[in-house]
Amino acid sequence: MGIQDAELELVLKKCEQDSVPHKEALYKGYYGFIKGVVRRYVNDYQFIEELVNDSFVKIFNNLGTFKAPGYSADIEQSFKAWVARIASRTAIDFLRKKKMHFLQEEPSENHFPESSHPSSGGVYSSEVKDIMSLLNQLPEIQKTVFNLYEIEGFSHEEIARVLQISENVCRVYLSRAKTKLKALYIKHF
Repeated sequence: MGIQDAELELVLKKCEQDSVPHKEALYKGYYGFIKGVVRRYVNDYQFIEELVNDSFVKIFNNLGTFKAPGYSADIEQSFKAWVARIASRTAIDFLRKKKMHFLQEEPSENHFPESSHPSSGGVYSSEVKDIMSLLNQLPEIQKTVFNLYEIEGFSHEEIARVLQISENVCRVYLSRAKTKLKALYIKHF
């Protein structure tokens, strides 16, 4: 999975110079990773491939904006975080364009469930496959907010801006997602 740090630096430079073999190596090296990111947002396999390819187009077009850390030991980690953000935003843009309104029911900003603080619940110790099946049972907006916050590492402020909702609404959706995931986890496992 991915490309080793020493080789990745060279591959990225060559991709910026439009080297087709290096672009193919980057594509093959990160295809599975990006597909996994997209699948967290879009369940329709008909569109996943298209979104992965759209993500790669954006990656190749914006390679010059990727800032690698000064030491080569963390290049792959930084690159993966960078491409994950591109892929997740590509998926979210797709959902918006398809008018798959996650915001069918706007929660009251004054209503915060008791469990609105991040918890160290047992949900996080499960197998990734099990978590993904549980995530797919959440309403789209809850799944999206959960993915962006817990998996992609976006802040509430960033999520609110991307989804065009308030930060408080974002917190409510995250809390509801966590509560529902815990309930589903207990029910299924």
